[in-house]
Amino acid sequence: MATRAVKMSSDESQGGTGSELTKRVAGTVANTREFLHDVRVEMKQVTWPSREDVVSTTWVVIATVAFFGAFLAVVDKLVQLGVAYVFKRFGV
Repeated sequence: MATRAVKMSSDESQGGTGSELTKRVAGTVANTREFLHDVRVEMKQVTWPSREDVVSTTWVVIATVAFFGAFLAVVDKLVQLGVAYVFKRFGV
């Protein structure tokens, strides 16, 4: 790979036209255009949810997070009390 880089720089220093570099840049631009075109085509095929669907699923997520937050807080408190009881029982 280093040999290629040295060769390219020596070709350019000898007055090369740089057509290889131009082809690579043109290829990159063409690839980018093709990619963006493909993205546009695919985005037109996406079925987007309605606002009501988004709002209802958001509330489901919020309620689920609140439930599990409260549940884990209770479990954490019970485990904390259990560990404290065991330490007190065995004099640790």
